[in-house]
Amino acid sequence: MKRVIVAVVAALIVVLCRAQDSQTVLNFLRLPVSAHVAALGGDNITLVEDDASLLFHNPALISGVTNNTISLNAMTYMEGATAASASFVRAVGEKATWSAEAQLMSYGSMREMNADGYQTGTFSPKDIAVGGTFAYVLGGRFVGGITAKMVASYIGNYSSLAAAVDLGVNYYDDVRQWSLSAVARNLGGQLSAYEDDFERMPLDLQVGVSKRLVGSPLRFSLTMVRLNDWTHGIGKHIVVGADLLLTKQFYVAVGYNGLRASEMKISEDDGSSTHGAGLSIGAGMQLQRIKLHLAYARYHVSTSSLLINLSYSLNK
Repeated sequence: MKRVIVAVVAALIVVLCRAQDSQTVLNFLRLPVSAHVAALGGDNITLVEDDASLLFHNPALISGVTNNTISLNAMTYMEGATAASASFVRAVGEKATWSAEAQLMSYGSMREMNADGYQTGTFSPKDIAVGGTFAYVLGGRFVGGITAKMVASYIGNYSSLAAAVDLGVNYYDDVRQWSLSAVARNLGGQLSAYEDDFERMPLDLQVGVSKRLVGSPLRFSLTMVRLNDWTHGIGKHIVVGADLLLTKQFYVAVGYNGLRASEMKISEDDGSSTHGAGLSIGAGMQLQRIKLHLAYARYHVSTSSLLINLSYSLNK
């Protein structure tokens, strides 16, 4: 097992040194699936909770999910576009956990035009990802996880197919309430491309930390994102968030994403404004068998987004 860990770390170092984020494809894989993560700025890999949607951000985090949990997730994106996902999590013994999951990104209906500018019909572009996740307690306070997925994209009569993996590791100290994680998301490439125009996957290397103040309802999180792409200043790699844990069942969360605020800044006559982009807020209810999470954020200049997660444990 130690040799495997060393090999994975070495591979990530090579990727970190060589990879630069150029034109990428299948960028829907960057969008948050977890409403709790969305509320904390859109990127978080350190939440150790009974929340199945967290597996889309760090595969190691399914180790804390209740056996036989079904999760359904939905998100409104820009006008006419919506995202949905689902997962099923099952524990195997005391150390292993696996899940099966799927994602769908629908961009609504669009007009199909010919070369002369006349409409010949309509089409509905969509992206689909189907995969499986496996996590294992490595010993002590460490958990490692891997997600393998196939990703397909359809635009009219054209299609693309890709394969990718997510690798994650988490260290959690439940006494001092520290959580530290490292994740490599979307390692892989296209197997077939639109008209053989192959592009990069949206690779994202992340590290993060969360700390709850012992004896306090406050928990703070910091996540460093896009560590494989240093074309941005350091501030645009930082995502910060805070939870107010009102009780064991209820929380509210806020977050800020520097890169998103920068990307969505709009120039106006009296200056420039982000119109609230980068800021996010959310809340959740976590009962014994039912979990509900909601979040509000902006991921496109044209509109705001709402995210909702609903999960249910089949265990009695």
